[in-house]
Amino acid sequence: MKKICLFGDSISKGVIFDAVKNRYVYVKNSFANLISSRNNIEIENFSKFGCTITKGADILEQHMAEAEDSIITVLEFGGNDSDYDWRQISNDPLAHHEPKTPVDVFCRCYSSLIEMLKGKNIKTAIINLPPIDEKRYFEWFSKGLNKSNILKWLGGSVEYIYRWHESYNSRICYAANHYNIPLIDIRTPFLEKRNYRKYLGIDGIHPNEQGHALISETIQKYVDKMDSYVKTNDKGSLLAY
Repeated sequence: MKKICLFGDSISKGVIFDAVKNRYVYVKNSFANLISSRNNIEIENFSKFGCTITKGADILEQHMAEAEDSIITVLEFGGNDSDYDWRQISNDPLAHHEPKTPVDVFCRCYSSLIEMLKGKNIKTAIINLPPIDEKRYFEWFSKGLNKSNILKWLGGSVEYIYRWHESYNSRICYAANHYNIPLIDIRTPFLEKRNYRKYLGIDGIHPNEQGHALISETIQKYVDKMDSYVKTNDKGSLLAY
């Protein structure tokens, strides 16, 4: 059986918020599980809830043998990296605050990961970020915090949250192009929907089951062409779906 290694955060892990249980759970029909069952492919999923690119690098190093044994290794990072400590911002909106992974550090770490994998001749692909619902996310993370202070730091509008998240997505797309590796574009299918927000959970950042189905449909187009990619060298084999 063909094997794919997947490294990422809670989106790749299939985490959604269950309103009935009032907690985060692993959804059975995650995009990884759907792709695996549909194609008879084993997906070794090393993704982790809350994972950033730096933590992901440590996990990848621990499982390099599995990556070397796979037909391709897929990376999905950035959502947690772009996030902030909102409690600190709530407490002191006039201070300087850095995201969990500053964007320059994010770019360097992602580049290092890709270069390490390419150096070991491990076929690699990148999944970019699904869009977020910044209003829903703001209401979610600001519960129990000083919303006025957070809005003050945001410059008066929650739209900054979306734009900042988008800036990390842009860096991801640039990395795929720079290193000439496949970019699996899951963001565009969301944005092409008349109301992409219905594909996101109550927290505004995690795709719900509908969202995972949409992601799996998108990735399936890549899987259908994957054999031709893994049989070629990286030069001249940039693919985007």
